[in-house]
Amino acid sequence: MMNVLLADDDDLLASLLGFRLKKGGYCVHHSSNGKEVKEYLKTNRPDIIVSDIMMPYFSGIELINYVRKDLSLDTPIIIISSAGNEENVLSAFELGANDFISKPFSPTELMVRLARELKKT
Repeated sequence: MMNVLLADDDDLLASLLGFRLKKGGYCVHHSSNGKEVKEYLKTNRPDIIVSDIMMPYFSGIELINYVRKDLSLDTPIIIISSAGNEENVLSAFELGANDFISKPFSPTELMVRLARELKKT
């Protein structure tokens, strides 16, 4: 079973995505802010990370930098965000995000992109 770290401060969306991911056969850990994400990553290595950009304490952009530079991990990272302006998208990719999905999106689309990223690893 593949482990997914879902980092999003929107608890309703995270609950819906978590349900869909679990139904799809993934083990899901949800963190609702950047502090929780950092604590989780100190002792855990998810197979893939799905993160919002706008989170309290530690943004999705900072998370990408933390995972790639501080932890030196090549864990696939998919960014989901309603802040899908060109600057955020480019920053995410420049720092090492594997994919970017603008909100609103279909959970089915996330499942397809998730499976695609995990096949590459």
